[in-house]
Amino acid sequence: MSNTPASSGTAQSPSCNTASAAPSDTASGGNSSTPAPRLASDSVASASGAFPASVTPISTLTPVPADLTPFNTLGLRSRAEHYVRIDDPAQLPALSALAARHGRVLVLGGGSNMVLPAEVNGLVAHMALRGVRLVEQRADAWIVEAAGGEVWHDFVQSCLAQGWDGLENLSLIPGTVGAAPVQNIGAYGVELDSRFESLTAWDVTKREWVHMDRADCRFAYRDSRFKHETAGRWIIVAVRFALPRPWRPVLDYPDLQRHAGLAEATAAGAPARLSARSIADAVCDIRRAKLPDPARIGNAGSFFKNPIVDTAQREALAARFPGLVSYAQPDGRYKLAAGWLIDQCGWKGRSLGAAGVHERQALVLVNRGGAQAADILALARAIQADVQARFGVALEAEPVVVGG
Repeated sequence: MSNTPASSGTAQSPSCNTASAAPSDTASGGNSSTPAPRLASDSVASASGAFPASVTPISTLTPVPADLTPFNTLGLRSRAEHYVRIDDPAQLPALSALAARHGRVLVLGGGSNMVLPAEVNGLVAHMALRGVRLVEQRADAWIVEAAGGEVWHDFVQSCLAQGWDGLENLSLIPGTVGAAPVQNIGAYGVELDSRFESLTAWDVTKREWVHMDRADCRFAYRDSRFKHETAGRWIIVAVRFALPRPWRPVLDYPDLQRHAGLAEATAAGAPARLSARSIADAVCDIRRAKLPDPARIGNAGSFFKNPIVDTAQREALAARFPGLVSYAQPDGRYKLAAGWLIDQCGWKGRSLGAAGVHERQALVLVNRGGAQAADILALARAIQADVQARFGVALEAEPVVVGG
């Protein structure tokens, strides 16, 4: 799927409780016919709303050449000859017409989970739909809807400001709301699918609105159906989240338990003293300590998924490597820390040409200046080969690799 979370060119906001100034972008997904999105009249975002009560199609949409370098957080030099920006659902029928002529559509969000080639062929649709609203206040959940182009971290912050808690563990993840279901983002003990209610999308091929619930999306670890279907078919226009009431903190992740700001309450057995805001602040502290800011050095965040193995393989590896870092999963399998595997192979801080591995986090590949897609992918392949040779474990890349 060629859409990915991220605020254009910057993965981190200046502070955890301050919205970033990054431009808006979106992503894609969908199935089963539904009406056009409604006006976000209860919007708490700095936007006029992305959900009109009735959509009068805009008949024309004119592609232009564009430099995509600012729109991917790896900072890879990239250009498109046919680029359109979508900031109104009324443009989507015209986008379908363009897609039929070009035959290929790259749906671009913020580009934080994407490896772009020097030249992108076909049509590039850059999503910028905005709007946030409270749909329903149920006894068990707040139902909150956000347009696909909302910057993810800003959306999380606006929810916290309104008292709609439940997304705090996902603070500071680069990206847009619309791209989050594509990747099924997750961090610090919370996965998006555990907070997901439904989404509204545009089917580019059939030229109709669609509605999809959690089962339709076929979520898995950092995966969804959208990664396995025709790229550019689905445009995620809006996503609805069910944020649990009453709120309960999720503090299972070791980094949260070790964080100085949370340790006292955790040690005292008094998680009720914690607030969603304090957890969000802790998550931001942890992420900033571990992950580089793309505004300073190009990167796509964690480049590899943490591999999941069965108990027998985990026990065999632990016998050979006593320091093995692994986490038990609900299904009885184990998730291995990919960063630890890469570090053990000696890659942390190393480079191949203009591409390198970050000095503090072995999961993060960086653009040291002037790197292109081929450089990043060559480094990724070298790391995968070494991990496979030493541990017998296959590493899978997280970012979408876009063909030229």
